[in-house]
Amino acid sequence: MSTTQWYWCLTHQQPETGEQRDDPDNSLGPYPTEEAARNWKATSEARNEAWDTEDERWSGDNEPPQPRG
Repeated sequence: MSTTQWYWCLTHQQPETGEQRDDPDNSLGPYPTEEAARNWKATSEARNEAWDTEDERWSGDNEPPQPRG
């Protein structure tokens, strides 16, 4: 098992190891693998969608309006 941490560099638009990373303020991560760093956007979108669904469920936004009586 590797202990290398991977980051997605927003400047270079590519994965970089912690040793290669030249601008910590312009990168995302750490990620456990190079592939995970490459897939940062899909991971972020899936996580955001799950959070939105949970927020709707928790707040009751997905319930139909009740008739006024």
